[in-house]
Amino acid sequence: MAPSTTSAVTLDINGERYALCVDHRTTVLDVLRERLDLTGTKKGCDQGQCGACTVLLDGRRAVACLQLAVAAEGREITTVEGLADGDRLHPVQQAFLDLDGYQCGYCTPGQICSAVAVIEEHAAGWPSAVTGDVRLEAGPPPLTAEEIRERMSGNLCRCGAYVAIIQAVARAAGTESTRPAA
Repeated sequence: MAPSTTSAVTLDINGERYALCVDHRTTVLDVLRERLDLTGTKKGCDQGQCGACTVLLDGRRAVACLQLAVAAEGREITTVEGLADGDRLHPVQQAFLDLDGYQCGYCTPGQICSAVAVIEEHAAGWPSAVTGDVRLEAGPPPLTAEEIRERMSGNLCRCGAYVAIIQAVARAAGTESTRPAA
């Protein structure tokens, strides 16, 4: 008898539990879009390179196109649809809206999910590749445009809305300077 190629899983998505039977090769992205009609998460490259499918997995960024659904059982998945509090947008969503941090909007859900994680990572003191002083006692570096640009570098925007995206992240983080570094 051949081994089964499907498994029953329970996924926690945006505060709700979903019991599903999935093929072992099914990604979180495909479950979200094709099985649960949560289409905010976009399928871009389907290779983990563009960031359009970025979701939060236990509060950390993950590209949903590379995450198998069977491996996500027991973890909390948050999509762009799960960030708002009822009719009140998440501060990052509001900043993107206020500052036009989008053009066509296709990459925007992934950009927003990444930005939420970037702000939390920064507040926790995690350094980036451009952080000058990485000693723990130095504390979080200033969240400059250069820091934001580096931390968001896994999310591509074909329209080139990067200036507004950086400004939106800075506003949501509560930083003073929103002008991009030269």
